Parts: sequence; C-alpha cells; structure tokens
Amino acid sequence: MAGSKRKVENVDTFMAELEHPLKSELQALRELILAASPEIGEGIKWNAPSFRVQEYFATFNLRSADSVQLILHLGAKVRALPPDGVVVADPAGLLHWLAKDRALVKFADRAAIAARGPALQALLREWIVWL
Repeated sequence: MAGSKRKVENVDTFMAELEHPLKSELQALRELILAASPEIGEGIKWNAPSFRVQEYFATFNLRSADSVQLILHLGAKVRALPPDGVVVADPAGLLHWLAKDRALVKFADRAAIAARGPALQALLREWIVWL
C-alpha cells in the first residue's frame, strides 16, 4: 500500500535540482517524515515537497535559509474543527501554532532533526488522524 501512495520520482528530481543551504537537512527531515508511517506519501505541492495521506498535511517552507521549516496543515479543504482546533500531544514543544489548524515546526540543523525526530514522528502520527 505504501508503495502505491508514494510518488518519489518528482520529489527526487525536485530535491536534486534544489539549491538551498540546508538541502541535506531537508533531505534528512523528508526521510524521517516518510518513515513515520507507511501511509505517508509525498509530492510537490505549493512549489515544495509536501506530504500526504488522504490529503496533504505537511509542506516544507523553503524560504528560510537558517532553519528547516515544516508547516503542518489539514490540506486545502476547510474542515470543521472543535473550538480549540487540532489537538495533538506535543511533549517536546515542537509546534509553533499559526492558526487552529496550522503549525510550524523548525529545526536548526541535522543534530536537532536527529534528536527530535522521534518526537516529530509521534506527533505526525497524531496529526494525520485529523485528515
């Protein structure tokens, strides 16, 4: 099932051609996200690598040159949410909330990705339940 959902060719091409000072960190984060669940696939959406199950739920923000940034969202469709919005466990304090259905996760470097990667994977498995 995971093989049928993953479209890596266009993302691989995009990453090969990408000029970004944190390209290797972006690639490490990409691999970590895909390893979080066999249900997670990827594609290019909004001119950046994006991750999906039924809908896209996370997209790299490539504008930052000093940190790797991942925007968590609920896709393009408006969703009915509880008054408090998306609720996920975040014991590592990774989420910087931008709205009730959108948050930013930042990593300064590869060491931060490695150290906080398991916490991000757990968070992503909860996030995709909202899709």
